[in-house]
Amino acid sequence: MSDTQTSAAPALTLTIAGSEATGGAGAQADLKTFQELDVYGIVALTCIVSFDPKNQWQHRFVPVDQQVIADQLEAIQSCYPLRTVKLGMLGTPATIDTVATALKSQEWDNVVLDPVLICKGQEPGAALDTDEALKANILPLATFVTPNHFEAESLSGITIESLEDLEEAARIIHHRSGAVVLAKGGVRIEGPDAVDVYFDGETLEVLSSPKVGEVAVSGAGCTLAAAIAAELAKGSTPLDAARTAKAFVTEGIRNRVSSNAPFDAVWQGGAGSIR
Repeated sequence: MSDTQTSAAPALTLTIAGSEATGGAGAQADLKTFQELDVYGIVALTCIVSFDPKNQWQHRFVPVDQQVIADQLEAIQSCYPLRTVKLGMLGTPATIDTVATALKSQEWDNVVLDPVLICKGQEPGAALDTDEALKANILPLATFVTPNHFEAESLSGITIESLEDLEEAARIIHHRSGAVVLAKGGVRIEGPDAVDVYFDGETLEVLSSPKVGEVAVSGAGCTLAAAIAAELAKGSTPLDAARTAKAFVTEGIRNRVSSNAPFDAVWQGGAGSIR
């Protein structure tokens, strides 16, 4: 390209998330999603997760040093005029504090929170402390939150067994956080369709697509939230971003990648021409 040629600058999207070694979830899934949806992806790593094939594929969880996290965010925020961030696994109360401090240092148009409340590599007490810190220090900063079935129950305080329950949970979470909510029922709500509930305080819409199998696929939640962030960064409305993300992740699940683990992984490239 010559000096006189120019191209449109891509939208910028930051993910603050963990590395998942097999590539199916976490920051790896986020960056693949950003690339497929034509945004420039940036990542700050919070932890490293590797499944243990010798112990029923449980999580091995290693947090990144707090100064290293702070250094990453300082470099990123100084380098780019960021307005959109997606938050994935933070993992510890200390990391939550570090990330919250960085987020508060600037204005954001979009803070998309995938509220990972449990890490199987942590002791129950540590996991509970992390959950409480996330609800207290990160949830109030979010503009859009994408809880799965378990997380929606935790954030709303109700049991979710039906679509009506999921709708009520979305309303409660919005009331408590002020954020736009996409509460994910996925394969866990009975019926032929995978249903998610969008609620922004005024509009309630059920996003539905036929289930692709009856087992959750690794990386689906990460991909959905990352796709929402990408679409918001490009200027989509929250509802349009949710609709596009739903279609994108459904195709990624349909074109899943099989593995030797007891779960498959979303393939972001399987979404083809969805933009």
